[in-house]
Amino acid sequence: MSSIKATRHTTIHSLMEFFTDRLADWKALRGALVGCLALMRRKSTAGMVTGTDATVAAKSFLDNLQVQSLGQHDRKLCFELLECLLERYPSAVAPLGDELVYGISEAIDSEKDPQCLMLTFHIVEVLVQLFPDPSGPLASFAGDLFEILGCYFPIHFTHPKGEDLDIKRDDLARALMSAFSSTPLFEPFAIPLLLEKLSSSLPFAKVDSLKYLNSCTLTYGAERMAKHAEAIWLSIKDAIYTSLQGPALSCSSDYLDSLGFQENEIAREALALLQQVIMQNNGLFLGLIIKDEDVNMILNTITDYERYNDIPSQGKLKLHAVGCILSISTKSSTTSCNRVFESFFPRLMEILGLSVRNSSGVHSPNDNHLLSKRLNFGVLYLCVELLSACRDLIAGSKEIASQSVSACETCYCMLQSFSTSLTKAFCSTLTTSPDDAHIHFGVKGLQILATFPGDFSPLLISEFENILITFMSIITVKFSETLIWKLALKVLVNIGSFIDRYHESEKVSSYMGVVVEKIVSLVSLDDLTMPFPLKLEAISGIGTSGLNYMLNIAQGLEEAIYANLSEVYVHGNLKSAEITVRLLECYSNKVLPWIHDNGGFEGVLLRFPVNIWNQIESCVDFSVQVQEKELLDAMMTAMRHAVAFCTEESQNKIIQKAYSILSLSTSFPLKEFTPLTIPFQLDWLQLTQRIDNLSHRDEWILLLFASVVIAVRPQTHIPNVKGILYLFMTTLLKGYLPAAQALGSMVNKMGKKSSGSEISSDCTLEEALDIIFQMKLWNPHNNAALMRCSGMTNGSEMGDTDLCQVLRTIGCPRYMPLLDYHGLEKHHSLENSFEVDLHPSVMKSAADAFRILMGDSEVCLNRKFHAIIRPLYKQRFFSTMMPILQPLIMKNDSSFSRSMLYRAFAHIISDTPLIAILSEAKLLPILLDCLSMLNKDIQDKHSLYSLLLVLSGVLTDKNGNAKSPALLWFHFVGFVLL
Repeated sequence: MSSIKATRHTTIHSLMEFFTDRLADWKALRGALVGCLALMRRKSTAGMVTGTDATVAAKSFLDNLQVQSLGQHDRKLCFELLECLLERYPSAVAPLGDELVYGISEAIDSEKDPQCLMLTFHIVEVLVQLFPDPSGPLASFAGDLFEILGCYFPIHFTHPKGEDLDIKRDDLARALMSAFSSTPLFEPFAIPLLLEKLSSSLPFAKVDSLKYLNSCTLTYGAERMAKHAEAIWLSIKDAIYTSLQGPALSCSSDYLDSLGFQENEIAREALALLQQVIMQNNGLFLGLIIKDEDVNMILNTITDYERYNDIPSQGKLKLHAVGCILSISTKSSTTSCNRVFESFFPRLMEILGLSVRNSSGVHSPNDNHLLSKRLNFGVLYLCVELLSACRDLIAGSKEIASQSVSACETCYCMLQSFSTSLTKAFCSTLTTSPDDAHIHFGVKGLQILATFPGDFSPLLISEFENILITFMSIITVKFSETLIWKLALKVLVNIGSFIDRYHESEKVSSYMGVVVEKIVSLVSLDDLTMPFPLKLEAISGIGTSGLNYMLNIAQGLEEAIYANLSEVYVHGNLKSAEITVRLLECYSNKVLPWIHDNGGFEGVLLRFPVNIWNQIESCVDFSVQVQEKELLDAMMTAMRHAVAFCTEESQNKIIQKAYSILSLSTSFPLKEFTPLTIPFQLDWLQLTQRIDNLSHRDEWILLLFASVVIAVRPQTHIPNVKGILYLFMTTLLKGYLPAAQALGSMVNKMGKKSSGSEISSDCTLEEALDIIFQMKLWNPHNNAALMRCSGMTNGSEMGDTDLCQVLRTIGCPRYMPLLDYHGLEKHHSLENSFEVDLHPSVMKSAADAFRILMGDSEVCLNRKFHAIIRPLYKQRFFSTMMPILQPLIMKNDSSFSRSMLYRAFAHIISDTPLIAILSEAKLLPILLDCLSMLNKDIQDKHSLYSLLLVLSGVLTDKNGNAKSPALLWFHFVGFVLL
């Protein structure tokens, strides 16, 4: 084994020696570089180049190569070789000292290729790590080396057209920044350059300068950066002032999100740099800020303007800039927070005229008089900014949160002393201030005081509850004032989320009593003063504060739903019906999804559908009128959502309960329709006569049962499947659309015998399809049945849109493997409808059914309701239908029938992935004819736009260029049709 290793090392040495010698031969240079790289990149397990060979290679490189005289590819190889030597053989090249540094400086000087520059910047970064000694080889070359780097700043690089380069400007900028900040030896050269470039008129130069200064600050250290402190502070201040545009303070409802200031990249980077230098040298930079003339001028002149609108634009800009500076200074560290509060907070409180709380907790009686006047806006703004920064510092730092209050002794004591006065002051802005800006910051101030975490909260629990009561009074009384109402609701949600996240049990208890219980009681009160939609908006919003809050709110909503439903069932109360519809919409659209998404309890999800069925079961005298369709639709929607979110076990309980109630009704003789007695050969008239006179109660039972079936999982067991199939097929012919949707959902979720999948019922897919086809529900030659379904005969309310849905579910459901099992001759129902003499409404519905076939149904077949969706179904459907539709379009003589075929074609091709369409070259003429046909009817404009997008994709490549000049004319014709 040792002899093999010795042989390997000898071979590597010989090859390395050979390639190193060839570095001097310009004819063999590329091969020599590739060979050296291949050997030097070998892993230790495969045998590496020795240090001696690496040193020889480095010397040969430095002695023989003039890198900048070579072509781009050879230069790139040279830089890769240098990078490899520095990273993998540092001890071998370090003895070369000055020679190495000088050689690398000469090699990288004047490089312009982006790929090579990425390597050169990294080479510099690795080189300075090789010589960290301030008096080492790098020290004498630091100025020359940085002069080479400095020429590239700021990076100005535009990606060349036609070149497929992965390198972007940001990549080069980051690489150069790493080189700049690689060694403190660059400090005398880098900092002046970066400060100079901050005055550039180019925004990206300012941003890069600030980013580089931030990065260099970390590397160069506090001692080196101290000499530039004043220049850095002035540059930061100037960058913040000059980068702000537009009104300094936004009066939009988004004021809580830092007034939109963070959207400005220059200001954001300037504040990040300010925070970094303060954290590095707290005393020095805070001293500069506290003594700054501009900062003190704002504080001295802040009382000149009482209202926001009175402050001139420049004054607003400077006020906002100072607010941001003080905010970032406060949240930099505990020490800086204490010092900023010591320097500015008492001064602000003095201007506001607020008194401290004495040892007995009593404030000066003058507070009430002072608070009856409007607060000065500028002071209010700065005060809120300081409070917000202090709260963010404490809440965002695990280290501070784990410490005692003594870590924040100064700011905590000040806040505690003024907490009561501040609370009253902020509350006063909600009543004495007519302008939006005062209200915004009064609300924000109360929110901040209420969200100091745990032991750091300056408020007594009674003061916390007073804040909640204040906001709740706005919710229940000031609902006509949209702005403050929405702000109050948003803040209540924020407070609830905060105390729930920090597990503050005492505050959670107060929140539950003052906010949650009060908001729940609103929906059960007969008080009509507050608009009911606002009640629901408030209750659903408060629920999102935390899971326990939402569970209480869900229970309150359910109780209100049951109470109003009882009024509807027993007395036919129309007002209760209207209220119930809104309650159900809130419950199904907001409450149930939130509980499900946040890991809610299964018992809560199960409780609602079971209780609804219990209530229907117990109500024999049903007073619901036929016009209450809106209520029934809301009930079905809520039932679908509730069942869909349940587990398989819970769904089994729900469907067993629903089936037991369904089977008790004499209108649905399910026991007669067992698998052995289903009369397959009955025509539609005989079937529908069995259920001609359903009561309103039976209609509700049928349609709610259909909603349950739509929402269950494929594994959920449905009892008496064949009998229910028969029931749905019978009732859909009476115009009950949910029955058709439930039928399609059932068939979609059935397993096939051939697939070996788990079957959760006593009926397989094959058996179900046999039942459907033997009953001849969809027979293109049976105009009577079709006319009845489309509302053309007496006794049915189903219109064209509903027929489209029915055709979709029973005619050609794309989720079912009909093609695999029954063959084309058994299911070409929709396309055959264009070959026989049918009523125009039936043909139109058949054409529009293709649009629904190519997309999810919102109410039945979709992932939310656990539909089984086959992979590549759109491609398969497209490939199956195109050979059928194309000849039908070509040979059809009827203009109306032809237009319907084009409509069906448009629906299919618009939703088919482009890659499948590109494989069908014969489609282009039909596509253009279709555009011409659809251009005649304004109702087809959406299909027209979709087809134009398809045409654009067919005729152009991924960059939007025409695939061939011959196609440009067709492209032009297609868009002219628009």
